[in-house]
Amino acid sequence: MTEKITRVQGRRVWDSRGRPTVEAEITTTSGRRGRAIAPAGASRGSGEATDLRDGGVRLGGLDVRGAVHNVETRIADALIGHPVADQEGIDGILDALDPTPTRSDLGGNATVSVSLAALHAAAAVADLPVWRHLNPSPTRIPRPQIQIIGGGAHAARRVDLQDFMVVPLSATRIDDALEQVAEVYLSVGRIFAERGPSLGVADEGGFWPAVAANEEALSILTRGIEQTGLVPGVDVAISLDIAASEFETHGRYTLASEDRVLDGDAWRSVVEGWLAVYPIVAVEDPAGEHDAPGMRAFTRSLGDRSLVVGDDYLVTDPQRIERAAAEGACNTALIKVNQAGTVTRTSQAHAAARRAGWSTIVSARSGETEDISVAHLAVGWDADILKVGSITRGERTAKWNELIRIDSEMGGLPLAPFPTTAARVG
Repeated sequence: MTEKITRVQGRRVWDSRGRPTVEAEITTTSGRRGRAIAPAGASRGSGEATDLRDGGVRLGGLDVRGAVHNVETRIADALIGHPVADQEGIDGILDALDPTPTRSDLGGNATVSVSLAALHAAAAVADLPVWRHLNPSPTRIPRPQIQIIGGGAHAARRVDLQDFMVVPLSATRIDDALEQVAEVYLSVGRIFAERGPSLGVADEGGFWPAVAANEEALSILTRGIEQTGLVPGVDVAISLDIAASEFETHGRYTLASEDRVLDGDAWRSVVEGWLAVYPIVAVEDPAGEHDAPGMRAFTRSLGDRSLVVGDDYLVTDPQRIERAAAEGACNTALIKVNQAGTVTRTSQAHAAARRAGWSTIVSARSGETEDISVAHLAVGWDADILKVGSITRGERTAKWNELIRIDSEMGGLPLAPFPTTAARVG
């Protein structure tokens, strides 16, 4: 008997920033259930699916009762009776209900939670974990990319760059990779403690940077790697989420923490200088989302020694990825399911990146929950890298721990190789 959707339920739940978000739960004919929670970003590309918020005074205007209502009325009415295994059909219905480019009618938080819940319900009907439902025989675990120091919109713009992350390079198993990162996290914490009082943690669990300039954070992170006995650029390298859209206007880049305004060429020279000094192997959104010439220039100058990752520039859009590949902008796509609004569109974006010969990074958001969907998507889609924030805080470790469980269930899998020859001694 074909299992069909019999109930679609919405709930208002809470994310890691203490803000409301949407959980959807789907029940099938046999009583199997799947549920998922919509994440939320702090820095967002203008072309991504947007959260539907209630506005007004309560909860700073961030309540989601309208989006939950959409789940339980318009979406439920359209999906009840539909085969739960038909992910493309379910997502096609969501597309038809809200054809706006950024899901401004139903809300991206409504559509993504329902789409993911359907995926979980279909996997439950098949009596499989989601990753195996997507891929019966994975051969590797995505390599982790983990925040150590937060900045930008994740830390009240104490510094301009958004994430100072590390990527374990020499580790071949997920357990070893996470242990290396934990050692670096502790080491950097000691360096900050020696410098003065701790300022707390950023949105994704990394250290709130008690630094005066962007490069100071790079220096501290490199020292932190060295003090563990690991070799920077050989055992552990640095990855940056620059999130340049947050400080770019009309091709000019304002480094507020350093009181500098740079044109595109000068800004690119700054980043190139960092790569010459520090063991940096990936830069995300080095140019603003509307600065296409800048992104192409960064790809030409850095693409042979670093991943040039598109996030706000691509917003998990298969057409944007195809266009960027044709124009020579980026060589890696950041894949965020809530940017696209449905599982199917996200899968299409991942496939478009693969057709272009690009690397892929499946990513969580700064506003997260205990939902572990991204870990399953990363394994099921054979992504190169998984990015979910730091190695602290439960909404982050839930994803890393799920990778450990998947690895254990498979009897131990190698980590995906880092997808560039950029690894080197800085």
